[in-house]
Amino acid sequence: MSFWGATVITNLFSAIPYIGQTLVEWAWGGFSVDNPTLTRFFALHFLLPFIITSLTFIHLTFLHETGSNNPLGIPSNCDKIPFHPYFSSKDILGFMTMLLPLMSLAMFSPNLLGDPENFTPANPLVTPPHIKPEWYFLFAYAILRSIPNKL
Repeated sequence: MSFWGATVITNLFSAIPYIGQTLVEWAWGGFSVDNPTLTRFFALHFLLPFIITSLTFIHLTFLHETGSNNPLGIPSNCDKIPFHPYFSSKDILGFMTMLLPLMSLAMFSPNLLGDPENFTPANPLVTPPHIKPEWYFLFAYAILRSIPNKL
């Protein structure tokens, strides 16, 4: 299933005029989805959380150093609340509240939300018979299926 998902999603780049097919072949690392594609996507999915976390900490550092935006332009130095410890403790509490269930889910039942079709070997010659989107795309899939393909 992941093979076909990678094929469909990367082929969306081919709709870009002039450079689309070149982008697709660059993302694939060849002329079809193969080992270089899996290596690139694995590296991307591994590094992306670290990049997002780093950018979040940089954002919080800038927010701590310079303060937030003042859209009204009225100086209000008398009623400012310092970022640390008030907002930083709330951020850490929210982070821990989200991290605990996520880590519990990942450690105790890692395949709970996965598709069993992902464990079958990829066969580029045979499309799986029952392709359906993940639960978070089902609303768009229902809209797409409600419109007839022959107008």
